[in-house]
Amino acid sequence: MQVSDRIGRRMKLHDIHVLMAVVQAGSMGKAAALLHTTQSAISRSIAELETTMGVRLLDRSPQGIEATHYGRALLRRCVIVFDELKQSVQDIEYLSDPGAGELRIGCSPAQVDGIVFAVLDRLSRQYPRMAVQIVLGGILELCDKLRERRIDLGCCALISGPAPPEDIDQEALYDDPLIVVASIDNPWARRRKIKLAELVNESWSWSSPGTLIDLVVVNAFRINDLKPPRATIYGDSITTRLKLVETGRFLAVVRASALKFHDKPGAFKKLPVELSTTHTQHGIITLKSRMLNPLAERFIECAREVAKPLAKNKS
Repeated sequence: MQVSDRIGRRMKLHDIHVLMAVVQAGSMGKAAALLHTTQSAISRSIAELETTMGVRLLDRSPQGIEATHYGRALLRRCVIVFDELKQSVQDIEYLSDPGAGELRIGCSPAQVDGIVFAVLDRLSRQYPRMAVQIVLGGILELCDKLRERRIDLGCCALISGPAPPEDIDQEALYDDPLIVVASIDNPWARRRKIKLAELVNESWSWSSPGTLIDLVVVNAFRINDLKPPRATIYGDSITTRLKLVETGRFLAVVRASALKFHDKPGAFKKLPVELSTTHTQHGIITLKSRMLNPLAERFIECAREVAKPLAKNKS
């Protein structure tokens, strides 16, 4: 049988959908419940699909059902097929109602309160009926979610180095250096020159031990032959760190963009302390060869506009 005959005449999307459900559920009984049908109907769909393909797609064992290597090969491509069909439906919905749309964004915690919030604030005014899902994660985790079609795009720190993943497109929007901030009422805010050694005994807040920010801060003290202090409060939430700074009793390490997007930027002062000469690029990641839905394209266009001041005024 020709490949075109298998696909055009005998292969049914319903049967592929059933196969995906069985592998996900691990049994035909659970898949039947998931799809609100009978187990015999599930078995029939799998049998017809295996006959069409001419190979065994599932293995049965006491532990349950899992895909054979033939089944995994078929599912890997079918995930793309169903994703493209879903995108087509969203394109049609967008054409009929441009104010609506669905968007799944992957981002790091730093971007949620920063550029992502700023972009969504603008888009929600233009597209009041849009539905957005935000998924948190680091760059490598977000790359995997793109491959699995669980997010449409990522907004995060980009992978540096000569060889980013071949299947991922990266678009840099701005550099985001680490800075030390104090409350505008803090005595340190009035100093024009500060040595890092003077700040060793201050109450600090930065992100969790082992994170990139933690490593950069610790290394900055060591480069200056200083014993790195422990942060008084470790926290991955930039909002929490800035609230601590507002009390006037804490210094915090944040990305420079945190002040650009904060609703009260005048409440803080960047201290004249150099933590690192390394500036992290932040931007958009997408999956190559995957066509974006219209709302994802609008998000990227808006992100470019929002990021322009950051790109021009590097800290």
